[in-house]
Amino acid sequence: MERTYWVYLLASRRNGTLYVGVTNDLSRRVHEHKTKAVQGFTSRHDVHMLVWFESYGDVTEAIAREKQLKKWNRAWKLERIEKFNPAWRDLYFDLNI
Repeated sequence: MERTYWVYLLASRRNGTLYVGVTNDLSRRVHEHKTKAVQGFTSRHDVHMLVWFESYGDVTEAIAREKQLKKWNRAWKLERIEKFNPAWRDLYFDLNI
């Protein structure tokens, strides 16, 4: 069975604080951010809106992409979100994965 890995961007609000992460279970991980189940950056800064994501079949590729995005400047991340999700909707509620 092939596994899927997800690289994702969370935001506190439109043009707010951003967070880049990687996971093998996007629904579970975003739920953990939303409920502040894990103490850290996202719980301290109320970052919980899923605004962008990509899937990968290889964990090494997913981790490399996450590291790449973390090095991007803010403007590039905002542009990526705007192209993928111009309304800045919380995509968590649309997940069927």
